[in-house]
Amino acid sequence: MKKITKQIISILSITFLFTSILFSQSKKPEIKAIKAGKLIDTETGRVLNNQIILIEGEKIKAVGADVKIPEGAKVIDLSNATVLPGLIDCHTHITGQSGNRVFGRGGYINPSVVAHLYLMPTLKAGFTSIRSLGSNSFDDVSLKRAIERGLLDGPRIQPASFYISSTGGHGDTSPRNPWVDSKRPPEYTGVADGVDEVRKKVRYLVKMGAGVIKMGASAGVLSVGDSVAAPQYSQEEMNAIVQEAHRLERKVTAHAHGTEAIKMAIKAGVDSIEHGSLIDNEGIRLMKENGVYLVADIYVSDFILSQGKKIGISEQSLAKERIVGKTQRENFQKAVKAGVKIAFGTDAGIFPHGLNARQFSFMTKWGMTPMQSIQAATINAADLFGWKDKVGSIKAEKYADIIAVENDPLKDVKVLENVSFVMKGGKVYKNLQK
Repeated sequence: MKKITKQIISILSITFLFTSILFSQSKKPEIKAIKAGKLIDTETGRVLNNQIILIEGEKIKAVGADVKIPEGAKVIDLSNATVLPGLIDCHTHITGQSGNRVFGRGGYINPSVVAHLYLMPTLKAGFTSIRSLGSNSFDDVSLKRAIERGLLDGPRIQPASFYISSTGGHGDTSPRNPWVDSKRPPEYTGVADGVDEVRKKVRYLVKMGAGVIKMGASAGVLSVGDSVAAPQYSQEEMNAIVQEAHRLERKVTAHAHGTEAIKMAIKAGVDSIEHGSLIDNEGIRLMKENGVYLVADIYVSDFILSQGKKIGISEQSLAKERIVGKTQRENFQKAVKAGVKIAFGTDAGIFPHGLNARQFSFMTKWGMTPMQSIQAATINAADLFGWKDKVGSIKAEKYADIIAVENDPLKDVKVLENVSFVMKGGKVYKNLQK
């Protein structure tokens, strides 16, 4: 009897297995076809008319004026719109937001609990990919994994997790209280000093899921201390961070406002400079010669100076911003004119998530053409991520990350602040088209 029962169970198991295989094979990915009235080709900087974008599942299968729409495909009519690849923000803090009321009469709220609330405003603003440059508790790594597993909707995330900083540096966010600090595991911060420690920190962050490494080359605006410019690592420490990260196939970005700190980071071999506020002509030359990207958040100064007091930014930081903001924009203009590679990054989280596209008009005001600003937020940003084969342009075999606006952003780049259509990985998240 036991032998017969085992045989029946074996037969049922095999039957179930084959049924599952057949079912999975019969469930083909949905086919969609987008009719694009105008399509911005970010790789060539051209505008193509009356294009068909054929999508199967999460990938683009074909693009062209003569692409045939298969029978049964779901047609999305964007023939009266301008279609672009999904936008990319290279500098966000997706796990938090200034003035997010985690403190209040009802008690403290752990920021981890509300971090997911910032995903959809970012995605619906047309930003289908972002870098998260600094978070605590590996929140950005967890958000990335939850999105990839379909537990949450949101943009693709390249997380830095903890931001590597010297003790007391711009990225040292631990409480300035030795009794509190003594209870915090040393590995559970981004703080590291000395060549051996910074190498170990890079290895630890990669182990825990960091897709990019961020280091603090200089002081900053919104941290404690008088200086914005002072280097906060030695050349040897910066060299060690970059060497270890590159050995582990991770790119490195440096928070760097100060003139000397920028040049030190470039000499160490970083892939991008964040902010770059006080860069000089030599720094611009070094960036161009070494192919280093500049990610300058030239919108956020307006928000800080107009809303800073309201959201609790200290007068000391506001005073620093008044000095740095205009200089940063003037130096951004010099870098653009010199031909430095530019990638789009906003520091979203200082201002509310979802307002990322406000930076486009500032980029055009300070030296870029509308097309260049769009390329900075698409194909250039994809290159900086190391994702050029996945996103950044509307091409076959790339992810179907596609947005649309009703008017022409090459005539008025501000229309990108009101995206009417958003698709990520073949799934439509927003469609206001008539």
